[in-house]
Amino acid sequence: MNSSSPDACDVLCVGLIVADHVAAPIEAIPLSGGLACTARTELTIGGCAANVAVDLTKLGVSASVVGCVGDDVLGRYVCDELASAGVDCSQIIVSSQTQTSTTLVVNVLGEDRRFIHVLGANGELRGTEIDPDILKHSKIIYVGGFGLNAALSGENVAQLFAQAREAGVRTVLDVVIGDPITISDMLAPVLPVTDLFLPNTDEASVITGLDDPLEQAKTFQQKGAETVIVTCGGQGSVVFTPNERVRVPIYEVAEVDGTGGGDAFASGLMYGLLVGKDLIDCVKDAAAMGASCVRATGATTGTFNARELQDFVASHTLTLEPISG
Repeated sequence: MNSSSPDACDVLCVGLIVADHVAAPIEAIPLSGGLACTARTELTIGGCAANVAVDLTKLGVSASVVGCVGDDVLGRYVCDELASAGVDCSQIIVSSQTQTSTTLVVNVLGEDRRFIHVLGANGELRGTEIDPDILKHSKIIYVGGFGLNAALSGENVAQLFAQAREAGVRTVLDVVIGDPITISDMLAPVLPVTDLFLPNTDEASVITGLDDPLEQAKTFQQKGAETVIVTCGGQGSVVFTPNERVRVPIYEVAEVDGTGGGDAFASGLMYGLLVGKDLIDCVKDAAAMGASCVRATGATTGTFNARELQDFVASHTLTLEPISG
C-alpha cells in the first residue's frame, strides 16, 4: 500500500489494525468440549488506529492510518473496508512475513467481553515509518494500542510526539496492556510529550497499582501528561486538565457490544478539538460517541455521524461534577 503520500489530513492514526471476528452475546461460556450458539457472527474492522480512523471519517474528519497488515485475505479485507469508509490507506505497510492481526471477540450476556488476539503484522510497526512532512501537515497524531507491540517502543513514540509538538500538532495517546511488567517503562519517555492520555481505569490500575481513578489521573499528570482522561465504563470518566478536574457521567443507552467503545470515545474527543470546542464539551462528544458505538455489534458499526452526534448531545444532558483537591 505504501506507494504514495496522502494529502494533508486532520488526524494521523498510528497503531493497531485488526480483523475482528465478533460474536453476538451468548448465554454463557461453554464447558470444555461444549458448544454455545450465537445469533450471528460478523467480520469487521478492528484495532484502535483503524477504529478511530473510521469513526473520524464518519464525523467528517480526514484521517490516515499508519500500520501494518499481512499479504493475505484479511489484510485485503481490512484495507478495502477502510478505503470504502473514506480512510486514507497510503501509509499502511503490507508485510510478506506475517499474517494480518485478528481478534476473536466473545460477548457474554451480563459480562465483559473476552478477547483472543493474534498480534500478527502489527508487531512490525515501529513508529519510525512516518514521513515528517506528513506529520507536520496534520493537526493531531493519535497513537492507539500503545503497549501491545514492543517494536512501537516508548523511545520511538516519544521521538514522534516530540516532532509533532515542534510542528504544532497535538499528541493523543491510548494504551492496550501487553506485558504488564514493561508498560510503565514504555510510558515513561512518552507521557512528558503527550497532550492527552486516554487510559481506562483497568489499564491505569495495572500501570500505577492504584484502584482510584482520581489517583490514577493524578499520577499520570505527575509523570508528565498534560491532560489525562480516565474512562471508567458505566461510571463515566474523570478529566484532569492543567486547570480543571471534573467527573463526566455516561449517556445511558442499551448496550449490545462494548467493542470499540473506547476508540469511539477518542474519536469524539478529537472531533470536538478539531471543531474548536473547549475540552469539557469535547468530552461530552466523546461520551456520546462511546454510547453510540455500544448499541450495535462491531467496533464501528453503530457510531454516529456528525449530524447524529450534534443532535444527540443537544437532546441529552450530562451533569458534570467538579472534583475538589
